[in-house]
Amino acid sequence: MSISEKLPNIETRTVVALVEDRPGVLARIAGFFRRQGFNIESLAVGKSEKIGLSRMTFVVEGPPDVIGLVAAKLDRLIEIVEVTDITDQNFAYREMALIKINADEKIRGEILQLANVFRVRVVDVGTEEMTIETTGDSKKINSLIELMNQYGILEIMRTGRVAVLRSSLEINKKKES
Repeated sequence: MSISEKLPNIETRTVVALVEDRPGVLARIAGFFRRQGFNIESLAVGKSEKIGLSRMTFVVEGPPDVIGLVAAKLDRLIEIVEVTDITDQNFAYREMALIKINADEKIRGEILQLANVFRVRVVDVGTEEMTIETTGDSKKINSLIELMNQYGILEIMRTGRVAVLRSSLEINKKKES
């Protein structure tokens, strides 16, 4: 459960940034969030479609009167090429989780049936344990984790949210001319 779900005076924002792909950039951005008093609920970063640039997706929490300015304040950092708060826009997002669970041969079939319901992929199977992969929103992943607790979760690794603005469904009138 995130802080914003526990405290009424805390808001969550999703921010996507294109940043220079250099050492120290992530530390500088994390320091910025710490100084502003924002909690980073999740952070995902990876190479972008542009050489020398990475794309970061932040889910940050803080007081509503301050958190709304997170994108504008982030934009002041030299390493930030472009930043957009997409919270109030139409965007698609996913999280990914790898979950290692106890799974001897007696209960493996049961786990595979649950995995099927959640559209989970099995990525590793051993004699006493297995690792599954799932993608979706946090509620789906949390539900799966809750169900897998009965078998004994050995390890969980989650990516945090990655997000992209959805494509427009309207025909651009300029292209028609």
